[in-house]
Amino acid sequence: MADQLICQCRKRLSKAFEVEADLRIPLRQAPVTVLFGPSGSGKTTLLRMLAGLERPDAGSIVFRQRPWFDAARAIHLPPQQRRAGFLFQDYALFPHLTVAENVAYAASRETARKLLDTFGLAELAASKPRAISGGQQQRVALARALAAQPELLLLDEPLSALDAPTRSRTRHELRRMLLACGVPSIVVTHDRMEAVALGDWMAVMVEGRIRQTGPVQEVFRRPADLQVAESVGVENVLAAEIVGRESGLLSLQVGGARIQCVDSGETGAVFACIRAEDVALTREMDQLSSARNRLAGRVRAVIPEGALARVELDCGFPLVAMVTAQSAGELALREGEHVSAVVKATSVHLAVHTSVVPPERPALQ
Repeated sequence: MADQLICQCRKRLSKAFEVEADLRIPLRQAPVTVLFGPSGSGKTTLLRMLAGLERPDAGSIVFRQRPWFDAARAIHLPPQQRRAGFLFQDYALFPHLTVAENVAYAASRETARKLLDTFGLAELAASKPRAISGGQQQRVALARALAAQPELLLLDEPLSALDAPTRSRTRHELRRMLLACGVPSIVVTHDRMEAVALGDWMAVMVEGRIRQTGPVQEVFRRPADLQVAESVGVENVLAAEIVGRESGLLSLQVGGARIQCVDSGETGAVFACIRAEDVALTREMDQLSSARNRLAGRVRAVIPEGALARVELDCGFPLVAMVTAQSAGELALREGEHVSAVVKATSVHLAVHTSVVPPERPALQ
């Protein structure tokens, strides 16, 4: 349990908003952690508290058993003693210094030279930041953050300053660089594609609180509650009533239809969460299948989205499917056409109402 970052701290930002974070990151399992959530949820404030740039009102932050902050013991290590590198949204490069001088600002020339080679910046060493691309600036900023040999790397929306095509190309390169540097990283983002491309571990933050943590794919596929489901972009979040329980399966009444899902012990009011890519479409209404849920539907709209097509259906309740544009063409999907929507019981996940209050935690000192 020693290789963890544990943050249990609180900071009031206004009369109406308070960050109260309860976060545990298993650093060995999570080379890259994504702090994910909508804009204004408190992600950057939490990152700045971890870095020592902002002081919490209460609580504690412990990194690998070393206290960085403890209100009860009056401990508040300054940023330089935490050895946490911070990569700002705009990279904050010194415009009057060259690439080499920026990287060498917090390191020896020899260390800077090795980092320039590692990040493919040697040919740009004499250039000023304004003369290089956004993706190159990001590499310079990352190299400079690593020059001080941090034990933790913190990145605040590192791709937000890039245009959309560059951002798309840079995601996997950034992931590769973060893994190569061998320093555990926490990346703030509100972009679902970035979260999937960058992260091993994920913490979802909504309205100042950590609502769910776990492996990235697990959080996306099994959101803990309605707020998390909405935050991670589950296309189908359906009010449901549990009407039966048998042989490890639950029967749910969803609008005018019934569907089945795996019984994981939920009771009371729930939401059925189904990702659009888990909805298969077919013209064969009675085809045998291992899937438990086969729903007769009528196409309400087909919306092209590049290589994919978003298909909105009426299945006794609104249902969204995401198929390839080729599949949409082969099925001749048009408004008013009748199709069958197929969803496996294992693809239906239940989330609780957000009116359910999370278990009360001990008061922060």
